[in-house]
Amino acid sequence: MQLLSTFEHSLKLELAISALELEGIQKQHIFAVPLNNRKVERRLLDNLHNSDGVSLFSTGAAMGTAFAVVGASMGFSLKWGPIYWGLIGAGSGFLLGFFVDLCINKLFKKRLRVLRGKNPQVILIVECKDEQADRVENILWRYLALGVARVQDASFGD
Repeated sequence: MQLLSTFEHSLKLELAISALELEGIQKQHIFAVPLNNRKVERRLLDNLHNSDGVSLFSTGAAMGTAFAVVGASMGFSLKWGPIYWGLIGAGSGFLLGFFVDLCINKLFKKRLRVLRGKNPQVILIVECKDEQADRVENILWRYLALGVARVQDASFGD
């Protein structure tokens, strides 16, 4: 049986490995793989095939709609009329919303990511006998594993 789990790189990981060794799991049956953090900043503009869930369009669309309504309403009393002022309001509202989102994502959220820091994660793979699997899984959860999965391994114990 193989148990795969993910941990943040911390003292809890070291304690979990020590507890597994005390449980009778030999060192050669415990494998830890550190993951690398992203070194390249995320792109702000998405395309059809790549989207990260951050939208610069939504605030612009909402503000464009609001400014279009206000512009068209005020356009009845202005010289160019409601259609032109509605279009001017829509364009200026969209641009304002787009730049507000751009500033928020580029400046403020970048500072928060730097302040918060990125903790690297570690994948821990433990090979054990079927009888030990429940105890090993409990140890992993006790030391704050982010996730645990079991994989049946037919070659172990030969």
